[in-house]
Amino acid sequence: MPENSTAPVAKVIPKKLKKFGEVRIDNYFWLNDRENPEVIDYLNQENAYYQEKTAHTKDFQKALFEEMKSRIKEDDQSVPYFFNGYYYITRYEKGQNYPIYSRKKESLSAKEEILFNCNEMANDKPYFQLGALSISPDNKLALFSYDIVGRRIYTIQVKNLETNEILDDKIENVTGSAVWANDNKTIFYSDQDDVTLRSDKIFKHKLGSKQTDDVLVYFEKDETFNVEILKSKSRKYLAIESGSTLTTEYQILDADTPDEEFKIFQKRVRGLEYSINHYGDSFYILTNKDKAENFKLMKTSVNKTSKTNWEEVIPHRGDVLLEDIEIFKDFLVLEERENGLNKIRIMPWNGEGEYYLPFESETYTAYATGNVDFDTDVLRYGYQSMTTPSSIIDFNMKTKAKEIKKEQEVLGGKFDKNNYVEERVWATAEDGVRIPISMVYRKGLKKDGANPLLQYAYGSYGHSMDATFSTTRLTLLDRGFIFAIAHIRGGEDLGRQWYEDGKLLKKKNTFTDFIDCSKFLIAEKYTSPQHLYAEGGSAGGLLMGVVVNTAPELYNGVIAQVAFVDVITTMLDDSIPLTTGEYDEWGNPNVREYHDYMLSYSPYDNVLPQKYPNMYVSTGLHDSQVQYWEPAKWVAKLRAVKTDDNVLYLDTNMDAGHGGASGRFEALKELAKEYSFLLDLEKIKD
Repeated sequence: MPENSTAPVAKVIPKKLKKFGEVRIDNYFWLNDRENPEVIDYLNQENAYYQEKTAHTKDFQKALFEEMKSRIKEDDQSVPYFFNGYYYITRYEKGQNYPIYSRKKESLSAKEEILFNCNEMANDKPYFQLGALSISPDNKLALFSYDIVGRRIYTIQVKNLETNEILDDKIENVTGSAVWANDNKTIFYSDQDDVTLRSDKIFKHKLGSKQTDDVLVYFEKDETFNVEILKSKSRKYLAIESGSTLTTEYQILDADTPDEEFKIFQKRVRGLEYSINHYGDSFYILTNKDKAENFKLMKTSVNKTSKTNWEEVIPHRGDVLLEDIEIFKDFLVLEERENGLNKIRIMPWNGEGEYYLPFESETYTAYATGNVDFDTDVLRYGYQSMTTPSSIIDFNMKTKAKEIKKEQEVLGGKFDKNNYVEERVWATAEDGVRIPISMVYRKGLKKDGANPLLQYAYGSYGHSMDATFSTTRLTLLDRGFIFAIAHIRGGEDLGRQWYEDGKLLKKKNTFTDFIDCSKFLIAEKYTSPQHLYAEGGSAGGLLMGVVVNTAPELYNGVIAQVAFVDVITTMLDDSIPLTTGEYDEWGNPNVREYHDYMLSYSPYDNVLPQKYPNMYVSTGLHDSQVQYWEPAKWVAKLRAVKTDDNVLYLDTNMDAGHGGASGRFEALKELAKEYSFLLDLEKIKD
């Protein structure tokens, strides 16, 4: 399938971009205008080219879609959880794309009350996403938000659950995050800048009033911070969180007195991160105070909240990352990460007999979930591994009795976890650091270099890539693929320092780690360059861009989703959503040292006249996080300078944003495109 003259050619309009006395020439800057008909025409040409060149795989794509869909229990539902007198349930009906939210009063045998049927709300819209869903304290009203474009710009409305009518209150063009005060008539919500989409304002809305009458409660002036409105698990406090990459600040207000002023919990100090949990007469604080890079737990009185009053509960540990906590009347539960694996630690408040939940797999994911009540001995947690479907488990912390409330069903009758092997191996990076890799594959694997292997990673923002189960991944595994997650620096997989060593002026560790993992997998004969594939999205798409510039010979194919590849131009444009808040992650290119470092790896700026792997690049026209023009410009430049005849596809979803298509089955169609790309390159036809 060589590239040929039918491939679109973007016209060249040189634009000079000047910084620090130097000039960059951007031939495709003109693509940065979604209102320009020529831009839309070019994207449509690329889509048509992709469709033409993959026409021979269309039937296979449909078959892959049906295969993946057939494993999913269509009439599925969540494990109910009990909150304020009702059991709440999320369920799906056969053939429907969207969830139905319902509840039952006091008993699971009670009559079901439909709160929201998202299938009816979507109503054939190209895109639909329900955002916030919050029930008033008296259980009579529900506020909800929705996005019908995919740009994460929401509308908030209120439904009367007794009459099913939608109230006249309508709050438009906001973030979609909102909470109730305890008076059942006051709503606090976050708003965003019209241009940058930075969440920068908190408003107060009284039921029955117009949006123009809403009161501005707080405006965040610092352009590197975003704001969010929260409500404590105790339902006693409202909290405004102002956060940047390195710093947090909370303001609190008694939820019973919504017309009073929020008060600072602890004023911001650059580098001080903290989060708060209210229980009884205390706040529990997860924080990095006093250089506790892996975080520690402290507590303070509700009346004395500044950091001079904080007392240590769980000290900092250099080898254990404290990720989160759950508070119960008789127990404190810690979610920790050690040596790259999740651990759940149960600590009775009386100090007698703390213990860890036992997890035996070599690589897995475990997390507390749905614990909305203090007064219970039951911890609800989730567990899965790369061979074990997801389970929701109720664990009695006193008796240690375990009840599996739900295990993910894999339909079709063919799945048996014993047919698969999960493994964790360690690659050595160029600076001697050991990088964990989680893998899954069919039993009977031969290390002969002939196995197709898909290597995935993210490696930014301290986001850890846990080893999870996937029914769709079976489509690759059953056709001989190995799937590998490279836990590279830039994530927080091995603690906070793992993140610090993959950001700012150490960002290149992220890229070289991924390449070194690839070299290890090839050296150990799990695969070979003829059969190795790489995948990443968003900041992971940046990773893909650097990898194909610096080590293209290692990969037969690459999938780059919503790829952040035009690093310098984007980070110099503070009108683009997310830019100013990213300075602590990537660096501020208005500072020469950071500018030059970022320019040295920015994928778009470092495209070379060389051979590149086969590439499938996807994006969304309405993406507010990575603008569509970054992948579009990148592909245009690659077409112009690359020296190979390998395939290069740009596939733009003209109806979606950063998260891709809405609806569970539409997302499978996108995945079928990616899988058919890989399988076609491997000459696997069925």
